[in-house]
Amino acid sequence: MMSGTPNDLVPTTTVPQTVGTWSRGDWLALADRLLVAARAHASPGHALITFPGPPGGYGRAVDGLEGFARTLLLAGFRIAGARGEGVDELLDWYAAGIAAGTDPTSADRWIRLDEHPQAKVEAASLALILDLTRPWLWDRLPADVQERVVRYLAPAVGDDTYPRINWVWFRLLVQTFLRSVGGPYSLDEMAEDLATHDSFARPAGWMADGPDRAYDHYVGWALHLYPTLWARMAGAGDLAAGRRDRDRSHLDRFLRDAVALVGADGSPLIQGRSLIYRFAAAAPFWVGAIAGVPSISLGQLRRAATQTVRHFVTHGAPDSDDLLTIGWHRPWPRLAQHYSGPGSPYWASKGLLGIALPDDHPVWLTPEQPLPIEERDTVRAVRAPGWLISATRSDGIVRVVNHGTDHAEEGASVGDSPLYTRLGYSTATSPVLDECGWLNPLDQSVTLVDSEGRATHRAGMRLLTLRAGDDGIGVAGSRTLAHWVDPDPGQRDHGSGRDGHSWPAGHLTVYSLVRGPWELRLARIEDLAEGIDATGLRLVVGGWAVPDGVPSTGCGDVLSVTGAGLTSRLESVLGTGSPGTTSVPDGGPLGGSLTVPWLRYPARTGTWTACLVELSGGEASVERQACRAVLDVAEAHVTVDWPDGLSTTIRLDTEPSGPTE
Repeated sequence: MMSGTPNDLVPTTTVPQTVGTWSRGDWLALADRLLVAARAHASPGHALITFPGPPGGYGRAVDGLEGFARTLLLAGFRIAGARGEGVDELLDWYAAGIAAGTDPTSADRWIRLDEHPQAKVEAASLALILDLTRPWLWDRLPADVQERVVRYLAPAVGDDTYPRINWVWFRLLVQTFLRSVGGPYSLDEMAEDLATHDSFARPAGWMADGPDRAYDHYVGWALHLYPTLWARMAGAGDLAAGRRDRDRSHLDRFLRDAVALVGADGSPLIQGRSLIYRFAAAAPFWVGAIAGVPSISLGQLRRAATQTVRHFVTHGAPDSDDLLTIGWHRPWPRLAQHYSGPGSPYWASKGLLGIALPDDHPVWLTPEQPLPIEERDTVRAVRAPGWLISATRSDGIVRVVNHGTDHAEEGASVGDSPLYTRLGYSTATSPVLDECGWLNPLDQSVTLVDSEGRATHRAGMRLLTLRAGDDGIGVAGSRTLAHWVDPDPGQRDHGSGRDGHSWPAGHLTVYSLVRGPWELRLARIEDLAEGIDATGLRLVVGGWAVPDGVPSTGCGDVLSVTGAGLTSRLESVLGTGSPGTTSVPDGGPLGGSLTVPWLRYPARTGTWTACLVELSGGEASVERQACRAVLDVAEAHVTVDWPDGLSTTIRLDTEPSGPTE
């Protein structure tokens, strides 16, 4: 409960503690602090909340609407979990904002759905919360305000301009609410949106955000969140009846992978667009609790959500003023996409969805249970995105080796997005995200570099194999027509790679043999494009970028970089590579400069090179031997002597494999 004016409101609960578990009271404390701080930046009529900072890509009118709608998500969860008791002031405050925002004569009026596309996104949050809090918020609105809300939302009906990605849910949520309050709606459009959502389904419960290989946090915080919440809306009953079991089954299967992607320190994978939404990554775990998925216990779901949100709280988000800034831990504006504004980070509210569950819900009465990484090392194959997950209990790091995600389609010739197309991502490192990271891939890449220093891109690659065995070893491989790209100017950053004039360099095949913190990375130039001379090229293998890294060379072709408690290591295994490092000032959101180790090889067609790529917490162990590999080309087998002395023989597959469950 909160009282006072927007500038002097003080929550009745204290700051959540950062040790042990969180009680429901700790979650409420965080929610209250965020809501109190947000209200200090509201317009006089409460309808617009415009947070500090430069205007977003869509202007101040959109910024103010975003601030209101996205904090309304959090306020709605708070109200629903309290069953409307003890939150009268919160109800009155947001009711006043709705009244002013829907009044076309008000200075606080909201930009309409037919004036700017972003209003369609925010309208969905309005519809969702008005339904969720119907007895307490919608029912207390005067009849004329209710009518204005209906008129404000009505342009969603008959609008065929909603992009065929996660945006289909924005039209569907609005129409579902309108249907429940006697407003206009189209059953044909609602069916169309559900069918489009179903077209996103991929193996093992994963979903792609549209036709591209777009796998990121939107899978959990949008494409699995909305079906579960929508099915509980008053206007969805008959439409959802035949879908609930299937949607829950897909969510259940996805969550078996999702819990394996949370680092021991709670960090989500630093991969994909819209990372400024931060702990929205906790949303699918709360959705699992709401849906009652059978495979993941309530204790583990709560643990995953707690660790994720607490990770950011302990690393400076929210900031000292209890505001969510544009960044990851602390402000880093470059992390935003073009569509992001100062209110955009408040989609993080989704990560606090659990407070919508009342204090007698079993999730609050069940002790937390450890995450997979807190109990054991894991190597897991995830077919849809083409990922090998490698998690090590000793340092708490989750790594993903990527051979199938690029936010493009197979055969595309666009530039690589550093958010999607790198060979590796982790919960402890960031890809290089400065301008060079978009133009010249280096970190976690295998590229051909010409005499002018231009690196090729791998977007459009073809997944060749993906599997993980009971022996703790994963194998993945891909082939791409490596290409250079000269980007067209003036492109808006929506997270995907840049379009432009492209021309081929040749086909590259890359395999990853993964075990614990190690990846044996094999690469071969299959052929070179017509007119491309090998003498003017180098094959460059880049390793993990670490903050404030200090390089040190070992014997032979070995290079280590240590920084921020991490070790990034490269060791030449087949072929003779020349080692080097590149420092990128302010290259990522984790702070400081990034240092990337790399090995450079002659460009020889038909010849395999191999190097050991390592990311581990702390200093690399001195009790290790050199990695060795023997490749039987005819039999497509690799025998590997790993640094800890284990010897394994691994089969390579050269044709696409079937689904991996």
